[in-house]
Amino acid sequence: MRKRAGEARDNRHSRPRGEREARPRGEGDLFEILDNKEKPLLLILDCVQDPNNLGAILRTADGAGVDAVIAPKDKAVGLTDTVRRVSVGAAESVPFVKVTNLARTMRELKERGIWIFGTSDQATQSLYETDLKGAVAIVMGREGEGMRQLTEKECDFLVNFPMKGTVDCLNVSVSAGVCLYEAVRQRAE
Repeated sequence: MRKRAGEARDNRHSRPRGEREARPRGEGDLFEILDNKEKPLLLILDCVQDPNNLGAILRTADGAGVDAVIAPKDKAVGLTDTVRRVSVGAAESVPFVKVTNLARTMRELKERGIWIFGTSDQATQSLYETDLKGAVAIVMGREGEGMRQLTEKECDFLVNFPMKGTVDCLNVSVSAGVCLYEAVRQRAE
């Protein structure tokens, strides 16, 4: 049977429908989550729009033990059926927080002692030379264009990772995996 455009394929790894419906959480939920964490690991997505990318990111975030994934309410994909299927259950387990004003939320995170690291191919500091052992939030920019200017301005540090080939950057879901698992590696030491 052929699928219509935009319709996700069945995924044998996903939970049966109705087992636990994933819903985005609000800003108040984020700060409630943070109240119980000494050194939270957060992931901020600045306008990621591809549901396949978000699903893959949530799956990786679950594996890395991310405390919450934060995204703006506007100009970003939400928890669609495709996201749920690609995440193979992580959309139900990782808190996905939609915020009205991403820059304001980032300022509030900094007030709580969370360091914010933005990823940028223009950065001069390497991810691998960056201390990610404390309370941190890692910011990933949107597909193609990267972080918006205001989001970048709210970052405490900008980091990059070496690109040895001919392409300038990685897919946002792959970049998120690289960054999150560097934080996992450092925190395990």
